Amino acid sequence: MKNTKTEFRYFTIADWKEEEDYLRLRHQQGWRFERVTFPGIYHFSRCEPEDVVYQLDYNPEGLADRESYLKLFSDCGWEHLVDFVGYSYFRKPAAAMQDGEEEIFCDDDSRRAMLLRVLRRRLPPLILLFLVAVLPNFLLGGHDPTVRLLFGLLGAVYLLLFCRFLLCWRRLRKD
Repeated sequence: MKNTKTEFRYFTIADWKEEEDYLRLRHQQGWRFERVTFPGIYHFSRCEPEDVVYQLDYNPEGLADRESYLKLFSDCGWEHLVDFVGYSYFRKPAAAMQDGEEEIFCDDDSRRAMLLRVLRRRLPPLILLFLVAVLPNFLLGGHDPTVRLLFGLLGAVYLLLFCRFLLCWRRLRKD
């Protein structure tokens, strides 16, 4: 029986909750998360099935003082796993949770602050790429319908991703 496996999964910048749930489900199925590599390749090792909670934090600035940043989580019982494109991955057995639903974010303001960090670091390059490459090629794609279709589809994907992130942001602001 194989002791390791890899899976491809794509999560947008607004899908951190779904990613956490995905990692928890895999652990419950006997696959412990080890690391993620670009582009969305998740590496797992076989383990005893257990309910383990996974949490992600996006805080590139916190990693500047890595020792105290990681100690903060360690003191609360969270095991640091890996850092990937600005996100830090943590896990903790569900049995060790104090109230059953303990999270690394103590309130909605902390969640909003994380989303704001993501927004400030990730969206500007995406918007720039959209305005410089996707939109002009769609609008000025000439008479080649393939080029227009390709960049039209790419533009639609971009707009869907932006809308999804904004809906996530809006939902947290209302909470």
